[in-house]
Amino acid sequence: MADRPLVSVIVPHFLGDVLLTCLDFLYARTSGAPFEVIVADDRPYDDGSLQKAQARFPGIRVVSVGGGKGMGAGSNRGLETARGKYAMLLNNDVEVAEGWLAPLLAAMEADPSVGVCQPKVRSLHEREKFDYGGAAGGMMDVLGYTFCLGRLFETVEEDRGQYDRSRDIFWAVGGAMFLRMRCLRDTGLMDEGFYMHMEEIDLCWRFHLVGYRAVSVPESVVYHYGGWSLDARSFRKAYLNHRNQLVMVLKNMSALSLAWVFPVRVLMELCTVPLGIVRRDWMRPSAALCGLFWVLFHPASILRRRRDAQRVRTVRDHEVFRKVYRGVIGFRYFLGGVRRASDLYVGGGAR
Repeated sequence: MADRPLVSVIVPHFLGDVLLTCLDFLYARTSGAPFEVIVADDRPYDDGSLQKAQARFPGIRVVSVGGGKGMGAGSNRGLETARGKYAMLLNNDVEVAEGWLAPLLAAMEADPSVGVCQPKVRSLHEREKFDYGGAAGGMMDVLGYTFCLGRLFETVEEDRGQYDRSRDIFWAVGGAMFLRMRCLRDTGLMDEGFYMHMEEIDLCWRFHLVGYRAVSVPESVVYHYGGWSLDARSFRKAYLNHRNQLVMVLKNMSALSLAWVFPVRVLMELCTVPLGIVRRDWMRPSAALCGLFWVLFHPASILRRRRDAQRVRTVRDHEVFRKVYRGVIGFRYFLGGVRRASDLYVGGGAR
């Protein structure tokens, strides 16, 4: 570490001694640049985990979030106090690999048009597999549905080097997101209204709206535990995913794009009902409908957040759409039998 850090590593912390493990690896495996560590304390109650971390690592800085405010709020409180030229948003259940930082710095230093980048994210449970969230880089289709290089829906690939070439992506996962701090002056910080899920994708979308690039940096590797703060199979997680995806689309697409995209998205949400009947699974359609109803009954919130996003725009939608997969990922997966993102792209372009 140093008095003038080049990199601010921001770790939003909810609960649990998982924070100690994260910091152990972070301090042991971070070298080559002066850095600071900021823990954004979002604990809803005192479980003793932060005190243990401070005792073991007295150099960490702690900022208070308020308790249960969510990932976006925790990230923002850290970013507001960060002193580095760059910031790494790191989940408290992430283990960094040896040499993780240097490739990310090199990618940023080599190209000032890159505003955000992401390391390769593997699973802590099965280390040869990609992590469900983020994998080798986040992508988006023409309707605003998200997927990853290395993970389509429930199909998660083994890392066999198929994504070892750095490429443009659409979004970087919030649990391992490397940011150029000055870009945030143009985009603003994360939208805390999401609470958790999609806030990092929404921020990356705004990066594209002001002309910055997002890239994958596969030479850098981290491992993610996953599901620590919110059970991956919970209704609340599914609800937030459905609701926040719709909000994100309504915020960031132009009015002309929304005129045809949003009606299709509403139809797709309604289609979860017959699918739920066939599968005898009511959790997913219930979450989708609750998310849709929230959007329909909160027009003032949507309009305010859309106004904030569109205010920063300097790039037209046709330029942003060049960065998305021009098909519909759900159709390719469920009807076309495509199971790997590598089958969607040829030479870096969409097939």
